[in-house]
Amino acid sequence: MLTHVGPGNRPTMVDVGDKAVTVRTAQARATVVFPPDVLADQQAGAELRTKKGPVFDTAIIAGVMAAKRTHELIPFCHPIPLEDCKIEVQWGAPGEIVIDCAVRATHKTGVEMEALTGAMAAALTIYDMCKALSHGIRITEVRLVAKSGGKRDFAAAEPA
Repeated sequence: MLTHVGPGNRPTMVDVGDKAVTVRTAQARATVVFPPDVLADQQAGAELRTKKGPVFDTAIIAGVMAAKRTHELIPFCHPIPLEDCKIEVQWGAPGEIVIDCAVRATHKTGVEMEALTGAMAAALTIYDMCKALSHGIRITEVRLVAKSGGKRDFAAAEPA
């Protein structure tokens, strides 16, 4: 059953008035993949820098800002005062940057969209700051990793 469809199959915001206030957490992940020849000498574990500045640090700031403003971007998202938002940006497999966004709030509704929005905005920022290196950069596997609070918890199975 879709929660944002009301009478007459019209879009509607979910009424959370009767829901319990609980601690809600969510973690999302996005991966930015560079063509093999682009970052051959960049992965010494150091901060990636372009003419626009420090890529990882800028992506972290953009991701937190986006998570806090999710309700302005996604229809029917409730404004949620986030208590915490942590974004980690690190090198993954060769040519990959992995972004993890973890958020927490004590509220009546979940924070999955905030975590996903934070991870995605950080990934888009990396793309924007690095597109001069290659337009072959891909943003992949944007997904919810885990959530807690509310009706049920969730933990994604790790890929094989």
